[in-house]
Amino acid sequence: MTVTVKNRTKTPLVVPPSVRRQAGHKNGEDLEFRVSGGVITILPKLRAADDGYTPEQRRAIDARLAKDLADIKAGRTYGPFETHREMINFLHDRVKKARLKAKRRKTA
Repeated sequence: MTVTVKNRTKTPLVVPPSVRRQAGHKNGEDLEFRVSGGVITILPKLRAADDGYTPEQRRAIDARLAKDLADIKAGRTYGPFETHREMINFLHDRVKKARLKAKRRKTA
């Protein structure tokens, strides 16, 4: 699609609605303009990672991260493992122990 518009110094440059529609730009969307070698590229502005969560979700994530960091500082971690096989064996052993513990609780 090719559309020609006249660039006048007194009025802002307007992107025709048909061009915006074909590019997939929506009303109210933030746009980013990049210039390189005389070419202007218009892209949707990417949202920051924080924008994807509500304040309540962000508080829950931050609380969990704080708890996990406290565990790391207190030395409540596993590993390091030399190989992936060593880590997998460790996890299998943990599952076996948890199942035995659950079985003992049911029979007691």
